[in-house]
Amino acid sequence: MSEPSDVSGIAALTILESLLLALNDHKVLPEHEIRGVLKDASATHENVPAGSKKADLHKAVSVLINSIQDGGNSARRI
Repeated sequence: MSEPSDVSGIAALTILESLLLALNDHKVLPEHEIRGVLKDASATHENVPAGSKKADLHKAVSVLINSIQDGGNSARRI
């Protein structure tokens, strides 16, 4: 079984992705705004100093967020 933090992270990611899709579907946020949210989130993790304790974790988070933008995590593309 996955670690509790893995389960929490996967659940949070799934909920967030669903919310972003719903916001777009209901015309609350246009696609370019959603892409901006994802770009900002990715940049937050890309800009962590290389020597920090969790630099590898932050890089992996950035890669994952970028893959969501590229349509790799959803049945629907944002």
